[in-house]
Amino acid sequence: MADLGGRGRRAFIGSFTAAGGPGIVTAAVDRDSGALTVLSSLNGLPDPSYLALSTVGDTLYAVSETTEGAVAAYRVDGDVPEPAGTPVPVDGSGPTHLSVFDGHVLTANYGSGSVSAVPVRPDGTLARAASGVLRHTGSGPHPRFQQRPHAHQVQPDPSGRWAVSVDLGTDSVRVCALRDGGLTVHREHALRPGSGPRHLAFHPGGGYAYVVNELTPTVTVCRWDAPEGSLKPLAETAVLPGAPEGDAYPSGIAVAPDGRFVWTATRGEDVLSVFAVEAGGEALRLVGTVPCEGDWPRDITLDAQGAFLYVANERSGDVTWFSLDPATGLPRLAGSVAVPAASCVVLG
Repeated sequence: MADLGGRGRRAFIGSFTAAGGPGIVTAAVDRDSGALTVLSSLNGLPDPSYLALSTVGDTLYAVSETTEGAVAAYRVDGDVPEPAGTPVPVDGSGPTHLSVFDGHVLTANYGSGSVSAVPVRPDGTLARAASGVLRHTGSGPHPRFQQRPHAHQVQPDPSGRWAVSVDLGTDSVRVCALRDGGLTVHREHALRPGSGPRHLAFHPGGGYAYVVNELTPTVTVCRWDAPEGSLKPLAETAVLPGAPEGDAYPSGIAVAPDGRFVWTATRGEDVLSVFAVEAGGEALRLVGTVPCEGDWPRDITLDAQGAFLYVANERSGDVTWFSLDPATGLPRLAGSVAVPAASCVVLG
């Protein structure tokens, strides 16, 4: 994590303002304990549910997960983010994730099943409109959640050549190229029907990717070929040691910087799962599960060193953090801070 403006490490927490969230929360991060101390909150953008930092860390981008859909930029060289321009429409509904890729901010629009590209100016501010919108097509077998596309995540691959979008509604992952401000599909890869892929994380070696599935509590291990822009599903691994006792909807996924462990969160069961990475990245073995110490863990984040894991618990309205056993990967609760309707944590 970088120091911002000489003020020490910072965490930025998104929340759902429609559910009582404070907007974008800034917290100080203790270097040794990982503890968060809230410094400020900024409530000007409706439902800033997901955040991403610029590559140099001086600008924060936030979606507005509303029917209209927008993205906004903020300067973060102080304790309170400062708006850098007005929110920009993404021409998509319900943007639920965003990332920075090749001079653009990309948003995954869950409601409209699309991915938008908004150009970033040299000073980090956003252009006034999206330069392109890629509309997904297709559906899946689940009668409630898969009647149409639902793009849930979009991010660059480790090579920086491709943008990879995960669609819960179509049980597929699209590998895309960005040309002239617009995304085009290079390849679309099908996952098991009804699995409901939500988020994807890459192994640091670059040869594998892990897709956490929301509609079935599993992780799909995939081989990733960056030169070809190709994703090959290999196997699915359950995130729970037995059948769920009730609802179980996996959400976030994180991979250790050294590639030895993978963590997931599962809502309903409200647990964190730990996997040992085996066979050079090709296999996952469930080590165990621990309570997330909150209700409805929407997303998880690792610090850069892989020493602490942060969990945004939406319904209990808090962020919990855990120290990670370097030998087993098992999390141990280290603390918590109240953030109503918390949705994600980004570390700067």
